[in-house]
Amino acid sequence: MLSDVKRQPGDDTPPWSEVLAHRNPDDLELTVARFELARVPANLVSATLGDLGDALFTACRSGEADWAREFGGSVAVALLAAEVSALAAHLNSRAASVRAAAVELLLDDFSAVSVAEELGVSRQKVYDIARASHRTATYIPRVPWRSHEHHV
Repeated sequence: MLSDVKRQPGDDTPPWSEVLAHRNPDDLELTVARFELARVPANLVSATLGDLGDALFTACRSGEADWAREFGGSVAVALLAAEVSALAAHLNSRAASVRAAAVELLLDDFSAVSVAEELGVSRQKVYDIARASHRTATYIPRVPWRSHEHHV
């Protein structure tokens, strides 16, 4: 991607492909173009995703008339908030994928009724969860604010 190629040696700005790792690769170029058109740098997107939009929310609720200015204006804030939502949706799908795999394992050893009682859901929901596709989707291996490979 051109935005990643423009980086200079010693530049600590993360590449867009890293900042937007949760995005479908087919959508990446258009997403980056929107941010660049609105003059939203990758490090601001990274920081916003890193705090899951806490700073945006705090500023929004501050009561200040020009609260969006520190983020680059209203368009920038709308794009940043949308990206927080995109990351949250990605992480929700990733968690659902893990749950589907676990329920699939449980159904190998227990009845759907037993699994439903244990999880506090209906028997039908157990089947719905187990049917969810968890083998074909691609997910980020770790959340942006963690630096280790896995948590034990």
